[in-house]
Amino acid sequence: MKKLLIALGVIVAVVGLGALAVSKGKSGKGREVRTEVVGRRDLVATVTASGKIQPKRKVDISADVSGRVIQLPVEEGQWVNRGDLLLRIDASQYEASVNQASASVSQAQARAAEAQAQLLKAQADQRRAEQLAQGHDLVSAQEVDNARTAAQVAAATLQASRFAVQQAQAGLAQARDNLRKTTIVAPMSGRVVRLNIHEGETAIIGTMNNPGSLLLTVADPSAMEAKVKVDETDVPGISVGDSANLRIDAFPGQTFSGHVTRIGNSAVQGATASAGGEQQSVDYEVVVTLDHPPAELRPDLSTTAEIITATSRNALAVPIIALTVRDSAGKKFKSTVNAEQGDDGAAEAAKQETRRNQQAEVQGVFVVREGKAEWVPVTVGITGGEYFEVTHGLRGGETIVSGSFQAVRELEDGNPVKVPPAAPTARHGAARTAKP
Repeated sequence: MKKLLIALGVIVAVVGLGALAVSKGKSGKGREVRTEVVGRRDLVATVTASGKIQPKRKVDISADVSGRVIQLPVEEGQWVNRGDLLLRIDASQYEASVNQASASVSQAQARAAEAQAQLLKAQADQRRAEQLAQGHDLVSAQEVDNARTAAQVAAATLQASRFAVQQAQAGLAQARDNLRKTTIVAPMSGRVVRLNIHEGETAIIGTMNNPGSLLLTVADPSAMEAKVKVDETDVPGISVGDSANLRIDAFPGQTFSGHVTRIGNSAVQGATASAGGEQQSVDYEVVVTLDHPPAELRPDLSTTAEIITATSRNALAVPIIALTVRDSAGKKFKSTVNAEQGDDGAAEAAKQETRRNQQAEVQGVFVVREGKAEWVPVTVGITGGEYFEVTHGLRGGETIVSGSFQAVRELEDGNPVKVPPAAPTARHGAARTAKP
């Protein structure tokens, strides 16, 4: 019985202490918040985008004539100089075409010579007929007309023969050009970064819509660039010449410097409507040229670029989480009640209230003064990492509410706040193991 009474006494004591603690918690005024002193920082505004590494100068080589590859002296990764042989296509049929075209030229020239002789004969007959008709009246006027007509026909035949010679010569030039195209040489000095053909395979004529016609690619590895996709909302803040830091997945732990050299004027891929009917965002291509690309860099490597769009040295800064919006008096906006379906008047009133709230939004922070949160409107500049630059509204040294997110979201001007005491920091070497 005595033990039971002792146990009941302990329970009552514990409950009493708990009630006292709850009572003290309820009696404490103000929301518990985290604070930070406004100071100055070096801020860097960046835009992050991902893409691929590509050589700045490269040539995709396709065949202008089709045929079997009979010689391929290069390998992928090999360095070639301008004019070096890359591959040779079987030229048998093209040599035959040159011979045939050459024979056609000779035939056309022979016909032109024959037409020239016919013209000379016809002109001589015309002169003789005109002389006989004038001096001796030995031929009729009809015979003179026939001679003149024959001379004109001979002249036209000669002109047509000359055109035939030109046509045959053009065919010969085309045949010789096709024969020349069976030998492909390097158009620039560089490295063979892609080789899609093997000796003995048939090369087909290259077309824009047929990726299978690409034979090989020669690129200059001394100049590399990153082609990244930037969201449409970030493009206006980027300018040609902006510096950038690039991280390449194949080189972990390393950062490469570069600068923006080109900004796309049109979207990489046009915006399309999603299944729900909403407009999807679009991306623009931004080209970042690497300042000092390593020799081991390869095309098509994945990269992430941080483009520096603005910097501010020794700027007054506040944490991003500390910035919020209120009305001009530092009060939260009243939530608009959703209108019932079918009540057009209530729906329109709700929309107007939302628009008024948006127009009255003021950015600011809560400064802690004498245990209360005081609303202070501020004007912000660039965003750097986890901080906003403050260009107007604060002087520095103020203690502002920097958390939690829920507290910043629900505070109003004049609300009491309390700051929990900082956790004690253990002194170096204070904790020691007791010796037996």
